[in-house]
Amino acid sequence: MELSGAEIVVRCLRDEGVEYIFGYPGGSVLHIYDALFQQDDVRHILVRHEQGATHAADGYARSTGKPGVVLVTSGPGATNAVTGIATAFMDSIPLVVLTGQVPRAVIGSDAFQECDTIGITRPCVKHNFLVSDLSKLAETIKKAFYIATTGRPGPVVVDIPKDITDPKVKIPYEYPKTVDIRSYQPKVKGHPGQIKKAVDLLLTARQPMIYSGGGVILGNASQALIDLTRFLEFPITQTLMGLGAYPATDRQFLGMLGMHGTYEANMGMHQCDVLLAIGARFDDRVTGKLTQFCPDAKIIHIDVDPASISKTVRVDIPIVGEVQFVLEEMMALLKAADFKGSSQDISEWWASIERWRALDCLSFDRNSRRIKPQRVIEELWEVTGGHAFVTSDVGQHQMWAAQYYKFDAPRRWINSGGLGTMGFGLPAAIGVKLGHPEADVACITGEASIQMCIQELATALQYRTGVKVINLNNGYMGMVRQWQEFSYESRYSESYLETLPDFVRLAEAYGHVGIKVDQPCDVRPALEEAFRMKDRTVFLDILTDPSENVYPMIEAGKGHHEMRMAPGVSTDTELS
Repeated sequence: MELSGAEIVVRCLRDEGVEYIFGYPGGSVLHIYDALFQQDDVRHILVRHEQGATHAADGYARSTGKPGVVLVTSGPGATNAVTGIATAFMDSIPLVVLTGQVPRAVIGSDAFQECDTIGITRPCVKHNFLVSDLSKLAETIKKAFYIATTGRPGPVVVDIPKDITDPKVKIPYEYPKTVDIRSYQPKVKGHPGQIKKAVDLLLTARQPMIYSGGGVILGNASQALIDLTRFLEFPITQTLMGLGAYPATDRQFLGMLGMHGTYEANMGMHQCDVLLAIGARFDDRVTGKLTQFCPDAKIIHIDVDPASISKTVRVDIPIVGEVQFVLEEMMALLKAADFKGSSQDISEWWASIERWRALDCLSFDRNSRRIKPQRVIEELWEVTGGHAFVTSDVGQHQMWAAQYYKFDAPRRWINSGGLGTMGFGLPAAIGVKLGHPEADVACITGEASIQMCIQELATALQYRTGVKVINLNNGYMGMVRQWQEFSYESRYSESYLETLPDFVRLAEAYGHVGIKVDQPCDVRPALEEAFRMKDRTVFLDILTDPSENVYPMIEAGKGHHEMRMAPGVSTDTELS
């Protein structure tokens, strides 16, 4: 079978099992688009901006566990995709991004729509390729999928010059069944000796904490984490990216930790004596002031990426390997060690945690005449039964979603954590809906974030992805305003949005349903109405209290025990 380069690209995607490719056409990729037109195995999703393509593929990947695939043209097509590529890179999301390039003969001559895609993307990809030989095209695409999905996942860019896809040049096609890269051999199993040391240390703990991150979800290790945590009966906290790996409604879960984490989670971290960190990278939003992070703890760190070990926080027992396999090995050793008879009594530790939890650090004014954003999220959780896929943009609404929507399953919470990308929520929700067409999908956003990629409402209409947009509209760039209130003496420099569109009419102009909500009593009925319309995209413009802040909050330069609490919530000195 002889195929052109364009046909090879499409056939590779089919042989890789790709369902959807998100993209936007242009001159350098028209041969590939022509090949896509002539087949039905891989469905193309036409977005309205290349950033939307990468975010939609990202949402699809996060929610399904499969790699997201993107196709964009050269020059501005590639540069427009960079924000989404960097978003995926920071959160270790597997993407394969196919970018068009000018013909090989004119590379370096400043040809029309030429840019150095390899150079531009090098800092924000796991790897990238420039295809210079048609005979290597299929092998390169196979390598791209392998690299993107193994070890610590991430985005891989394949830059394809236009002449490589020339329909008049054909070669024999065979898609490789396997690939071997001498310089890339991701580690799977953890070192048995290190795992044994970790188990021995856990047996000595009197004030233990488990701290898990997005690596547990990416490694499909949620059940292994649940089994271990319940067997140990230790308290557990999770990062923003790790929410859902352990059920939020379980008593052992203390809530999210870090800058906007719960009082009980942060105090538990500050006072623990043994910390088991699993699939987490000790991000600055988690650690607070490094010199005050877990000051008295011995730290065990499990991660698939050796570069993440002791990168910011020096650990005592590093274990490099896939999280699921390491946790299963630990469980086997713990059972063999007769853990219940060997471990320390931690009842006093749990008593301290319950005192911290009794502060109810996430309380808010439930009798306010203004709509409180926290209550909107609670209502959303109740209306959806806690089973929805929830995407978010970035800002206050993101933190409220993380705090008040109780995620009991992995891959339900889809947000930009590391890069903090405004505009992520809507296209990501479209990608999630395509991956889970029967599920409820909600995008929690704000009036600033939604306008970054609002044109994707057209994509939602074209492909009938009935997502529900929950716009917590407070008229400000909320998190910017909050920082300006706390750190800049309420000098609200350019954080107030004076000219907002009528979102209801705008949604209707795109062919969707728009609903405006400005009274607390109308929030739940509006949500119920929206989710009854299964096949329609519904835009809920909910006018919320513009003065509301996200609490608790650890300000820059502070430790976990130095949280700023909501007005009216005081921390008794006995509790700290």
